[in-house]
Parts: sequence; structure tokens; C-alpha cells
Amino acid sequence: MASELAAKTAPEVQSEGLSKGERTRNRILDLTYDSVIRKGFAATSIEELVEAAGITKSGFFYHFKDKNDLARRLIERYTAENEVFLDGLIGRAHELSDDPLHSYLIFLKLFAEAMSEVFAVHPGCLVAIITFQDQAFDRIVSSMNAEGVIAWRSRFLAWLGQIAEAYPPRAPVDLDALADNALMYAYGGAMLSKTLARPELLARQILFYRDTVRLLFAPR
Repeated sequence: MASELAAKTAPEVQSEGLSKGERTRNRILDLTYDSVIRKGFAATSIEELVEAAGITKSGFFYHFKDKNDLARRLIERYTAENEVFLDGLIGRAHELSDDPLHSYLIFLKLFAEAMSEVFAVHPGCLVAIITFQDQAFDRIVSSMNAEGVIAWRSRFLAWLGQIAEAYPPRAPVDLDALADNALMYAYGGAMLSKTLARPELLARQILFYRDTVRLLFAPR
């Protein structure tokens, strides 16, 4: 998740209303994302990106200072798109219920469905790649990646705090760990789905976490 978690992959940015330079820049980022998901950042060369984008090498360096700058802009865009993705699901959940527990359960159901759809199209996670291939990235990229995950975790933790206040848990519960679980089930489910080539496992894991939350805070 960050949360690659989260989980979510970066969709191609809409080009309507953008300048030619902006469209080229986004095209390079799209190509980079696809290549990094397929074979990793170290194996992705500037030369192949230049050829795929149909530009010159000097054109690439007009948009990005170097490969590290490219990685930073990629995680920057990925994080921003994840925030939009998360905001949309949270907003929808709050529209359907103003109760903290019920809205969180609705959110997790929407989250499971959305992640399954995204993962079926782009079975990969940029957060996991940056984490496990950290030597291919500079410290700034690794820090940006961690900050994105922490932001997701903080939002889950704040929500769970509201739930615990309204619905005292049936057993002692570490809310920090429970917030981490939301990311663990999403990222772990993505890895499991990818390894076993079974996309439905990702949603199953998120829904299992949903059941855990529901049982922990069920009204007495």
C-alpha cells in the first residue's frame, strides 16, 4: 500500500489541456513506471526510455536532470495519485455513513474491490520495488517512499482512534499495529496474488482484515 500499500498503480495521466512538454514528461514517467514494474529500476535504461518515447537523449535531460531525478519525480507522482485514490474511497465511505466504524468497513470493502481491479491491470507495486531494491535508488527516493507509506498509516490510525472511542474494543488492541495491518494485508495480499497468479487473493486478504476490525469493535 503506500499505501503501496498500497497498494495502487499509477494510471496514465490524461493529456488533455497539457502542453507538448508536459505530455512528453508524463509519457516518460508512464514508460518508466511500466518498465520498473516489469524488471526493476536498475535494469531500466535511459536509452530504452528515449527510444520508446520517440525523443532524443537531450530531450530526456531537458525534463529530468538524471536517472535519480527521474525516480524522484516518479515516486512523487505515484504518491500524489495514491492520495487522490485514497481520498476518493474515503470520501465515498463517509458519504454512505457518518459512523466511524461503519464508514471504515465500507471503505475497506471499496478498497478491496478497487485494488483487485487495479492489480488485474498492473500486477506490481512501486512501493515494494523501491523498498526491496533500495540500492538502486538514492536516499531521497527511499525517504519519499517511506513518507508515502507513513501518510497512509497515519490516516488509518486516526480513523481507528475514532472507532475505538465510539466502540470500545472487545479485547485489548494495539491501534498502531491494527493500522499497520491495513498496509500489511494490502501489500502482502498483492505479493501473494502475484506469486500464485490468483488476483482474487488480494481482495480476500483485505476483506479478512475488514472482518477482524468488525469483530474487534462490534457493539456489545
